[in-house]
Amino acid sequence: MAVIDVFNGDADGLCALVQLRNASPQDSVLVTGVKRDINLLDRVTAQAGDQVTVLDVSLDKNRDGLNTVLRAGADVVYIDHHFAGEIPEHTNLTVNINPAADVCTSLLVNGMLKGRFAEWAVVGAFGDNLRNSAMALAKTLELTDEELQKLENLGIYLNYNGYGASIDDLHFDPAELYRRIASFASPRQFMNEAADTFSQLEEGYINDMRAASQLPSVHCDQVSAVFILPDERWARRVSGVYSNDLANDFPDRAHAVLTEKNNGNYLVSIRAPLNNKRGADEFCRQFPTGGGRAAAAGINDLPLTSLNDFLERFQEFFRSLST
Repeated sequence: MAVIDVFNGDADGLCALVQLRNASPQDSVLVTGVKRDINLLDRVTAQAGDQVTVLDVSLDKNRDGLNTVLRAGADVVYIDHHFAGEIPEHTNLTVNINPAADVCTSLLVNGMLKGRFAEWAVVGAFGDNLRNSAMALAKTLELTDEELQKLENLGIYLNYNGYGASIDDLHFDPAELYRRIASFASPRQFMNEAADTFSQLEEGYINDMRAASQLPSVHCDQVSAVFILPDERWARRVSGVYSNDLANDFPDRAHAVLTEKNNGNYLVSIRAPLNNKRGADEFCRQFPTGGGRAAAAGINDLPLTSLNDFLERFQEFFRSLST
């Protein structure tokens, strides 16, 4: 029997799995990738009796892979907060899916574990830019303001590490990063005892964000703003967290951050206004490679020829939601 852990390579996926494996240690096969690599179940070869845990990737995007794993006779636990579509009914499938805008997978796992490793859930929520949810959970813990700020920073840095077109763009392969944090029951312990890893994440984030902040917008008004980043490794790494920063700084405005790809097309990160967290997933699903959740979504491959149409539709869509 094999134990297979399938998880998104961002902060939420990492922190969800860290909680589960601190509660129930397992020598598992890790299946993950960059944040946008979401068709992860297609990479799983399972057999009868295998135990497969899936964290923080859309069931709707993994439907075929899930059905294949279930047909093989594996037991699957599926925990997520993205759009799922119709959920299969199967005796081997256990599901905990909640697409609410203020929920992430780390928070769902925290509920299942009754808060045993709640600090990691706080980190995951901060990383998913669910600051209000993270702060609400943190109030139940005995944390100083300085400790809470460190947890927020760690969530941002872990999330930042997941962005890129390939593993080569990242500072750490998410599987390797998980191995570096998995043994720590507390994120504060990780930051103290694995300071070199934390420092590498922090320095990379600061340098990349400084470069992004120097780029002008291609569209900006009170309702929406659009930025285009170049085809550079630093830009691919920073695209998602830069989108989160913009959303936090301008909570009444929707944001699109497009990153040029080497095929001439664009990778797109969309953030709905923080004060009206809806519509990002609906908008992105209008495009063939789009998906996500209500507050934050993306398009994996927007054709260059569709750029002007995208800009018009983006502005109009979020203008209609603001009225």
